[in-house]
Formats: sequence, C-alpha cells, structure tokens
Amino acid sequence: MNIPFTKAHGAHNDFLLTWQDQLPSTFDAPSAAVAICDRHTGAGADGWLLLSKPLVSKSDEANGAIELWNSDGSRSEISGNGTRCAAAFLIEAGKATENVRILTGAGLKHLRLLHRNGHRFSFEMNMGTALIEELRATILDHDATILNVGNPQCAVFVDHFDFDWRVLGATIERHWEFPNRTNVSFIKRIDEHTLDVRFFERGAGETMSSGTGSTGAAAAAFARGLVTSPVRVLTPAGPLDLRWENRDIFLSGPAEIVASGEFYWDA
Repeated sequence: MNIPFTKAHGAHNDFLLTWQDQLPSTFDAPSAAVAICDRHTGAGADGWLLLSKPLVSKSDEANGAIELWNSDGSRSEISGNGTRCAAAFLIEAGKATENVRILTGAGLKHLRLLHRNGHRFSFEMNMGTALIEELRATILDHDATILNVGNPQCAVFVDHFDFDWRVLGATIERHWEFPNRTNVSFIKRIDEHTLDVRFFERGAGETMSSGTGSTGAAAAAFARGLVTSPVRVLTPAGPLDLRWENRDIFLSGPAEIVASGEFYWDA
C-alpha cells in the first residue's frame, strides 16, 4: 500500500499530512500511524494528520478537517503546531487563502496568515479559551496546574531544567490522575512576559515545541498571576507568541512545508 504524504513542521514539531480520500475506506490507522511516523523505518514525524475536503460545521464553513494520529498510534484532539501545518497545506493546495478555518477534534479553529515566503508561513491562530481544572495541584511532589486547551495539559512549574524532566514527563503523562493520559509542560518563569518551557507530549514524547503546550503553559502562568499579555514562550526550537483578547488566547508561530513523497507500507 502506497501512502502519499507531505511533510511539514511548526517550530520543529513535525507532521505528515495525507488526504483522507487517498487512503482505503477501511484500514488500520493506528498501525499505519506508527509505521509512517517511525524515524528509522518510516517517513518520520511526531504525528500524522489526515485531511478531508471542505465541509460545513454547525457554525461556519471549514476549508478542511483534520484527524490527528500520534506517533504511538493513539488519537489526539488537536495540535496547535499541527493545525498551522494543515493551514499551510490547504493554502498550497488552493483550498484556502489568508483566512483558514479548520475543523479539529477540539472544534472549529480560525487561523490568519501573517506572512508567506515560498513554503514558509506564519499564522496567528485562535486557540480558544483555557479551562483551568485545578489551579494548584501537587503531582508527584511537583507544583502543577491542570487545565484543558482543547487537549489535556499538566503545567509543572520549575526553577530550572537541571533534572531528568523527560522521565518525569513520561511518568506524569500516565499518572493515575489522568485516565486518558496528559500532555506535560515544564515551565520556568523568566519575567512577566516571558516563559521558558520544555514539552513532553502525550503519544509523542519529547517535542522541540508545542502549540497547545505553549498555550497551556502561558494560560497556567497567567491564571496564577505570573505573567501578563502578551507572553513569549521560549521553546528549544524558538519562540512562540501568545496574546489574550477577552478570554480567547491567540498564538502566533511558523509552519514550513519541507517535503512530499510516498510511504510504502506493508500492512
């Protein structure tokens, strides 16, 4: 079975994108996701985005819809970086222009094209409202905020990164408090407008950046009074910028299309 794909990344958080109608109507999507995302024997990515043609949601017409599969074969509601990659893909395919509407597992998302240079794009995306579930929680003896930004987040506040936060992230991801697992961010406050953050994402592990993780980190710090709008999140792949408009959080960041091809999958 040949699976066509386009590869893109949003601040080094990389995804493969495939039109849903180019796949068989019935196939083992979890196994295919694991295979195509494998960095040694597949095309390699943090996740696989399946796109469908424009459709109508309850409130607005969407340019396209995305279904996100993590590299471990699990499903996820949304990826901020991945949705920007999908927006770039839709623009390149002639399915959208400056304003892009994408239906995700977390609802309809609106993106505005800020800049384009060839295959490189910059978007501002309305991430919606953060739902703070527990402002001050103690998880494995660490100070944390539990919230949801379209997907579950556990924001852990730290003074430094000189510890094995990857192991801690993997443990927290599967902690009993999160029956559906959670994304984990480790947050170091720099000043009232800047956070330094590391990410351990549900179903993907360590990532160089995360759109929803950055949103969750900024929202948690904002709810605690540690930062004020606008907020710059420093990730290992570069900065992502967030601002508040009433209760909605807007995230600005890059998306770049880097390759296309076919993956030969022996199901």
